[in-house]
Amino acid sequence: MRSFVGTIITGAALVSLALPPSAKAADEAKPQDLQQKVDALTKEVNALKAQTKKVEDKSIGKWLTIGGDYRFRLDSLRGTVPDYFQFMGPGAMPQATPGYHPNNDTLMTNRFGLNLKAKATQDVTVSTRLLMYKTYGMETANATNAGFFADRSSILDGTIGHVPSDNTLRVDQVFATWSNIGEQPFWISIGRRPSTGGSPTHLRQDNERPGNGGVPGLLVDYAFDGATIGYAPDISFLPGAYTKLCAGRGFEAGYNHTGMGANSLNDTDMVGLQVVPVDIDPIRIDFQYNRGFNIFDNPNAVGNELGDIDWYGVGLLSALKDFGPGTLNAFASVGVSITHPNGKQALVAGPGSPESGAGLMANAGDFHDRTGYAGYAGIRYDLPSATKIGLEYNHGSKYWIPFDPASDDMWTAKLGARGNVYEAYLIQELPLAPISSFVSKAFFKLGYQYYDFDYTGSNNWVGAPVKISQLTASPMNAQMFPPLKSAQDIYGTFEVKF
Repeated sequence: MRSFVGTIITGAALVSLALPPSAKAADEAKPQDLQQKVDALTKEVNALKAQTKKVEDKSIGKWLTIGGDYRFRLDSLRGTVPDYFQFMGPGAMPQATPGYHPNNDTLMTNRFGLNLKAKATQDVTVSTRLLMYKTYGMETANATNAGFFADRSSILDGTIGHVPSDNTLRVDQVFATWSNIGEQPFWISIGRRPSTGGSPTHLRQDNERPGNGGVPGLLVDYAFDGATIGYAPDISFLPGAYTKLCAGRGFEAGYNHTGMGANSLNDTDMVGLQVVPVDIDPIRIDFQYNRGFNIFDNPNAVGNELGDIDWYGVGLLSALKDFGPGTLNAFASVGVSITHPNGKQALVAGPGSPESGAGLMANAGDFHDRTGYAGYAGIRYDLPSATKIGLEYNHGSKYWIPFDPASDDMWTAKLGARGNVYEAYLIQELPLAPISSFVSKAFFKLGYQYYDFDYTGSNNWVGAPVKISQLTASPMNAQMFPPLKSAQDIYGTFEVKF
């Protein structure tokens, strides 16, 4: 554009020099005419500039951002099931079952995600994530949903794409956000939420910090459909502070029916309030409260709703640069869950089937509120060589129950374990210059997880937990799922983020 304008001005000067003396004199006698010509030419040039800028602003690179990720993963899984009594149904004698050692030496999976972010209008964006996750040589979830844990026994609406199933590319997230409402730091967002992979679990995934759209990973890891209203004031002594109110639907019960075979399911909804007083590079602090209403027993079998659950959580995340030769990332989170059973029991196999005797974290005749606790802590040390070394530990009490079924763990969501889980990993990023974006990268990861269970029923809110050491003490301690005493997972990945 500048060269075009320069050419016009230079041409005008040459024409002026070529004019005969009489013409020059005439022009000098009428300077206002020359000024009018210059003004007209300037307007034309400015109009052309504006038109060109308008075209550039609507080019695809100005309003659409494309990114994503690919992961190959290899897991080697081994576990220990102790002797126990197997639940055989209401009125049936529980069956004494000898222990065994389940294993899968080489489980391979592919996962692909595609991210799209479009600026539709000023202050309105639409964000989308498509996700595919499957097992090598399998087009179902049978290989990984092996029946040991409730969160891996079936595919739920909020876990599809987050646990291996088939090669269908599904919409994992899609939501519209209207920000800067009334030229104030308010935003509203609605759609399928970014409520998975929250802080601080992004560290072990080698992802960027989730931002103000994320959730606390200790309490929630599930793809909800819902909405958020948030406020991020500019407070000098509280940098990066924000708060948001969220609501989501975890299960839609559909029409009410009466008559034989009807169920008591209602819509399962969740509301949450998050307060983040500080969120900057060196430190992040978050407080969270959630309540889940009408918690289902098994929506795929259409049974009963069992009651409500409250959750409370506090998280701290810190990044200390120049800590020795590298950067030290450290975090700690604590959580509390309180169940409120309504006295109803889960059905054995859907409408019309007998009641199982198990309610919300309780058994028949003992429907009381139960309080559980959990802690999660870890570090990741980032070296200048792009080598990242991480150590994590989490513990859950007897009655601990999060909403984490979409967690990226093979055996079961580790943050829902009733017992102890230890994890160590090493990430090595390849020293290759990013091309597709500033955060694009490729890396290898090698990790190890060890689960040491104290009680049964990890990630399951149906039925009362039983201490692992008491499984054979009485047939009354019968289990619906084969209980694991311990489990381990050695895994490796090759990942590309673009």
